[in-house]
Amino acid sequence: MAIEVGNVFPEVQLKYIPYDETNPDTCAAPQILNTKTDFAGKKVVVVGVPGAFTPTCSSQHLPVFVAKASELKAKGVDLIVCVSGNDFFVMSAWGKSMGVKNSIIMAGDANGDLGRTTGLALDLAKVGLGSARLTRFAAVIDNGKVAHLAIEPDPSSVTVTGADNIIAAL
Repeated sequence: MAIEVGNVFPEVQLKYIPYDETNPDTCAAPQILNTKTDFAGKKVVVVGVPGAFTPTCSSQHLPVFVAKASELKAKGVDLIVCVSGNDFFVMSAWGKSMGVKNSIIMAGDANGDLGRTTGLALDLAKVGLGSARLTRFAAVIDNGKVAHLAIEPDPSSVTVTGADNIIAAL
């Protein structure tokens, strides 16, 4: 069963590689983002996608969040986190290719911990993408609790989980 509005967002450790503004071609050491401690006292937008570099994620979902990151932050959002079942190196490379820079934390959940603990796991093994994926979702987490949650009825499209819908929910 998927998490719901009002639930405490589960504690998971996600890995990411911070973007280095001074030397963007380097690969810094991976960092841990703990959803309990790093989300405490903050308003966080979590964008879950099935896969980095996949067509819908790269053409319809992430680009609008990149373009609207400053608008989200102007609405009181402290952190924007994009997470996928890919590893943190792939997420870092995808972020660089999409021009994310420091606007969004590109976190990997290669073991599927977030999908399992939230009930938002998506098994794409039958199409060769593995079983540790996330369904397409977007959530607003306010001081550790789910304040808004949108889950795509069809993970191959972006209707309710886009940046404009999240801005409207804020």
